[in-house]
Amino acid sequence: MEDATSIFEEFGDERLPPGQRRTKRFPVLSKSGVPKRDVDAWEFTVTGAVEDELAFSWDEFTDLPAETQRQDFHCVTGWSRFDNEFTGVPFPTIAERAGVRDDAVHVMFSALDGYTTNLPLDECMREEVLFTWELDGQPLPSDHGGPLRVVTPHKYAYKGAKWVDGVEFLTEPERGYWEKRGYSNTANPWEQERYSSW
Repeated sequence: MEDATSIFEEFGDERLPPGQRRTKRFPVLSKSGVPKRDVDAWEFTVTGAVEDELAFSWDEFTDLPAETQRQDFHCVTGWSRFDNEFTGVPFPTIAERAGVRDDAVHVMFSALDGYTTNLPLDECMREEVLFTWELDGQPLPSDHGGPLRVVTPHKYAYKGAKWVDGVEFLTEPERGYWEKRGYSNTANPWEQERYSSW
């Protein structure tokens, strides 16, 4: 199992970012309720500035090379949960299969409930940015984003879309749902980048 808890060392000496409190609970937060989903009809798409646009069924996606990582999870509302075991496909695996073009600079994640969130491409091309379908050895609960969500342990968790169903590679930066509503575009927990300065 890969241990991604050393990510904090990039930003300082503390595993718990400033302004956060540690909890063993896993509170549920989303922009709206849990969307209706049908795994048999579920499709994950990869579009935009790529050589090959892709579409995966649920079985095709979960047949991709997967790994289990132990990660910390930091919510922008001020809590952190340590040592979550997430199983799924690293972002670079998807990017390599699609063949990201040289002019791609940004990524937009989309979700079944209409949610979007964005990250620069270089912030996505990390092994710990994971499309995950298992939490602590169990199928990811629907209220935590099952069947599939993104986890981004180096960012606040709103950068990890629940119920994710696609990624678009962009040639120009765009802002996602919360970023358009005043949340930080960069979302670095160790710098407390919770809200936008513009």
